[in-house]
Amino acid sequence: MFPLNIVCRYKICRQGKVRLTKWYSPYAQKERSKVIRELSGVILNRGPKLCNFVEWRGYKVVYKRYASLYFCMCIDQEDNEVCELDLIFNFHKAYYILDELLIAGELQESSKKTVARIISAQDQLVEVAKEEASSISNIIAQATK
Repeated sequence: MFPLNIVCRYKICRQGKVRLTKWYSPYAQKERSKVIRELSGVILNRGPKLCNFVEWRGYKVVYKRYASLYFCMCIDQEDNEVCELDLIFNFHKAYYILDELLIAGELQESSKKTVARIISAQDQLVEVAKEEASSISNIIAQATK
Protein backbone atom coordinates (compact mmCIF):
# COMPACT_ATOMS: atom_id res chain seq x y z
CA MET A 1 0.00 0.00 0.00
CA PHE A 2 1.16 3.53 -0.65
CA PRO A 3 2.32 5.72 2.23
CA LEU A 4 -0.64 7.66 3.62
CA ASN A 5 0.76 9.67 6.54
CA ILE A 6 3.27 11.83 4.73
CA VAL A 7 4.85 14.58 6.83
CA CYS A 8 6.55 16.30 3.92
CA ARG A 9 7.92 15.72 0.47
CA TYR A 10 10.40 17.73 -1.49
CA LYS A 11 12.83 17.72 -4.40
CA ILE A 12 16.43 18.83 -4.15
CA CYS A 13 19.18 18.98 -6.72
CA ARG A 14 22.64 17.53 -6.15
CA GLN A 15 23.92 20.93 -5.04
CA GLY A 16 21.39 20.88 -2.18
CA LYS A 17 19.03 23.54 -3.57
CA VAL A 18 15.36 22.87 -2.90
CA ARG A 19 13.28 22.78 -6.07
CA LEU A 20 9.84 22.00 -4.67
CA THR A 21 8.35 21.32 -1.22
CA LYS A 22 4.99 20.21 0.09
CA TRP A 23 4.26 19.94 3.83
CA TYR A 24 1.44 17.91 5.33
CA SER A 25 2.14 18.67 8.97
CA PRO A 26 2.37 22.15 10.49
CA TYR A 27 5.94 23.39 10.89
CA ALA A 28 7.19 26.95 11.30
CA GLN A 29 9.30 28.25 8.42
CA LYS A 30 12.44 28.17 10.58
CA GLU A 31 11.81 24.52 11.47
CA ARG A 32 11.12 23.65 7.82
CA SER A 33 14.45 25.14 6.77
CA LYS A 34 16.23 23.22 9.52
CA VAL A 35 14.54 19.92 8.55
CA ILE A 36 15.41 20.32 4.87
CA ARG A 37 18.99 21.32 5.67
CA GLU A 38 19.48 18.29 7.93
CA LEU A 39 17.82 15.81 5.58
CA SER A 40 19.61 17.19 2.54
CA GLY A 41 22.95 16.73 4.29
CA VAL A 42 22.10 13.15 5.21
CA ILE A 43 20.74 12.20 1.78
CA LEU A 44 23.34 13.92 -0.38
CA ASN A 45 26.23 12.37 1.60
CA ARG A 46 24.94 8.79 1.25
CA GLY A 47 26.67 6.47 -1.16
CA PRO A 48 24.90 5.50 -4.38
CA LYS A 49 24.85 1.80 -3.46
CA LEU A 50 23.10 2.31 -0.10
CA CYS A 51 19.35 1.76 0.28
CA ASN A 52 16.96 4.65 -0.24
CA PHE A 53 15.54 4.64 3.29
CA VAL A 54 16.85 6.65 6.24
CA GLU A 55 15.51 6.70 9.79
CA TRP A 56 15.46 10.25 11.10
CA ARG A 57 13.83 11.78 14.22
CA GLY A 58 11.32 8.96 14.59
CA TYR A 59 10.33 9.15 10.91
CA LYS A 60 11.32 7.19 7.85
CA VAL A 61 12.73 9.17 4.92
CA VAL A 62 12.28 7.55 1.52
CA TYR A 63 14.17 9.07 -1.38
CA LYS A 64 15.02 8.31 -5.00
CA ARG A 65 17.49 9.98 -7.30
CA TYR A 66 16.56 10.65 -10.91
CA ALA A 67 19.31 12.35 -12.92
CA SER A 68 20.40 15.27 -10.73
CA LEU A 69 17.20 15.48 -8.64
CA TYR A 70 16.36 13.68 -5.42
CA PHE A 71 12.68 13.05 -4.68
CA CYS A 72 12.23 12.72 -0.92
CA MET A 73 9.34 11.84 1.38
CA CYS A 74 9.31 11.88 5.15
CA ILE A 75 6.73 9.36 6.40
CA ASP A 76 5.70 7.70 9.66
CA GLN A 77 7.67 4.64 10.80
CA GLU A 78 4.61 2.40 10.42
CA ASP A 79 3.97 3.30 6.77
CA ASN A 80 4.92 0.92 3.99
CA GLU A 81 7.38 1.85 1.31
CA VAL A 82 6.54 1.40 -2.36
CA CYS A 83 9.05 -0.65 -4.29
CA GLU A 84 9.81 0.34 -7.88
CA LEU A 85 9.00 -3.22 -8.91
CA ASP A 86 5.52 -2.82 -7.43
CA LEU A 87 5.00 0.14 -9.73
CA ILE A 88 6.54 -1.60 -12.76
CA PHE A 89 4.65 -4.88 -12.50
CA ASN A 90 1.40 -3.46 -11.08
CA PHE A 91 1.32 -0.11 -12.87
CA HIS A 92 -2.33 -0.63 -13.80
CA LYS A 93 -3.22 -0.88 -10.11
CA ALA A 94 -1.19 2.22 -9.27
CA TYR A 95 -3.05 4.13 -11.98
CA TYR A 96 -6.36 2.79 -10.72
CA ILE A 97 -5.61 3.89 -7.15
CA LEU A 98 -4.61 7.36 -8.35
CA ASP A 99 -7.80 7.56 -10.41
CA GLU A 100 -9.85 6.76 -7.31
CA LEU A 101 -8.09 9.49 -5.33
CA LEU A 102 -7.84 12.19 -8.00
CA ILE A 103 -10.03 13.12 -10.94
CA ALA A 104 -8.86 15.86 -13.33
CA GLY A 105 -6.26 16.93 -10.77
CA GLU A 106 -8.83 17.40 -8.02
CA LEU A 107 -9.10 15.30 -4.87
CA GLN A 108 -12.06 12.99 -5.40
CA GLU A 109 -11.94 10.77 -2.32
CA SER A 110 -9.97 11.39 0.86
CA SER A 111 -11.22 8.41 2.87
CA LYS A 112 -8.65 5.62 2.74
CA LYS A 113 -11.33 3.15 3.93
CA THR A 114 -13.53 4.02 0.97
CA VAL A 115 -10.64 3.79 -1.49
CA ALA A 116 -9.51 0.47 0.02
CA ARG A 117 -13.08 -0.88 -0.27
CA ILE A 118 -13.34 0.18 -3.92
CA ILE A 119 -9.93 -1.29 -4.75
CA SER A 120 -10.88 -4.56 -3.06
CA ALA A 121 -14.08 -4.70 -5.12
CA GLN A 122 -12.04 -4.02 -8.28
CA ASP A 123 -9.63 -6.84 -7.39
CA GLN A 124 -12.59 -9.22 -6.99
CA LEU A 125 -13.95 -8.19 -10.40
CA VAL A 126 -10.56 -8.89 -11.97
CA GLU A 127 -10.44 -12.36 -10.39
CA VAL A 128 -13.97 -13.17 -11.64
CA ALA A 129 -13.04 -11.96 -15.14
CA LYS A 130 -9.90 -14.16 -15.11
CA GLU A 131 -11.95 -17.20 -14.08
CA GLU A 132 -14.54 -16.52 -16.80
CA ALA A 133 -11.84 -16.04 -19.44
CA SER A 134 -10.23 -19.29 -18.37
CA SER A 135 -13.51 -21.21 -18.60
CA ILE A 136 -14.30 -19.69 -22.01
CA SER A 137 -10.82 -20.65 -23.23
CA ASN A 138 -11.42 -24.22 -22.02
CA ILE A 139 -14.78 -24.38 -23.84
CA ILE A 140 -13.22 -23.11 -27.07
CA ALA A 141 -10.30 -25.52 -26.75
CA GLN A 142 -12.68 -28.47 -26.29
CA ALA A 143 -14.90 -27.35 -29.18
CA THR A 144 -11.95 -27.11 -31.58
CA LYS A 145 -10.63 -30.62 -30.82
